[in-house]
Amino acid sequence: MSDTAEQKKGGWFSRLKAGLTRSSSKLGDGIAGIFTKRKLDDAALEELEELLITADLGVTTATKLTANLAKTRFDKEVDPQEVREALAGDIAGILEPVARPLTLDPSNKPNVVLVVGVNGSGKTTTIGKLATHYRRQGLSVRLAAGDTFRAAAIEQLKIWGERSGCPVVAGKQGADAAGLAFEAVEQAKAAGDDLLLIDTAGRLHNRAELMAELQKVARVITKVEPAAPHHVVLVLDATTGQNALTQIGTFKELVNLTGLVVTKLDGSARGGVLVALAEKFGLPVHAIGVGEGAEDFRPFTAKDFARALVGLDQVK
Repeated sequence: MSDTAEQKKGGWFSRLKAGLTRSSSKLGDGIAGIFTKRKLDDAALEELEELLITADLGVTTATKLTANLAKTRFDKEVDPQEVREALAGDIAGILEPVARPLTLDPSNKPNVVLVVGVNGSGKTTTIGKLATHYRRQGLSVRLAAGDTFRAAAIEQLKIWGERSGCPVVAGKQGADAAGLAFEAVEQAKAAGDDLLLIDTAGRLHNRAELMAELQKVARVITKVEPAAPHHVVLVLDATTGQNALTQIGTFKELVNLTGLVVTKLDGSARGGVLVALAEKFGLPVHAIGVGEGAEDFRPFTAKDFARALVGLDQVK
């Protein structure tokens, strides 16, 4: 999430396109295989629909996209470029309503953001990258190591705190997560911080326990700040494909989700899952990650993502 000058030069789009190479080559090569010197007939549409489903766009989205294509081009000669352009336009249309950055209310001191997700989804790293982004904007940011079950998560957050220049509220492994969140909100309020990012545990195999803990954390926070948490952001690992949709469903039962961050889009050919989850849930996608560095993590833009996903260049 850096300056617009770099975005204008195409630096971020180049990274996004490179990060989505596995997804875009699967789609791009598949489209080229289907539509080289061929009419858009029923058989071609069926092959395209299958390709979109295997690229994790989901059955509903795949059906919708192929139906749109058939409306204007059925029984006509089409080339792969034309199909990619049409798909990119329709995919951008699906993604546009959910491409919304995480907006902080300056009157909240602090804006309390609860970050949830299964272990291994990139939660702690996402918190570190968000902290870096908002620090660069000149905001005062505090972190809370609320994943008290894993010593590694506590240590990792402390490292991000040092890197980004943010104080970290942390306890010992096994400490009460709700108590720690309470203390963090008190400290952030007393200091007049702009933003408090709270890490949480993500042990989905023990849902009852996790649900009780997350609900307790949310309940305790309101004792210090009645309107908090102002945001509950779910971090999803794109490499899990369709399983990401199941995770959203599960966490929606546990907490009032307000938005998503999708990480590790460079790790597999399953980038299309972002389109499926936008279609199914309509939750804001605040940011995406296509690599390890802070510069590989940016606010989500629908048109750029749609074009990179099908292997097209950025529109100048």
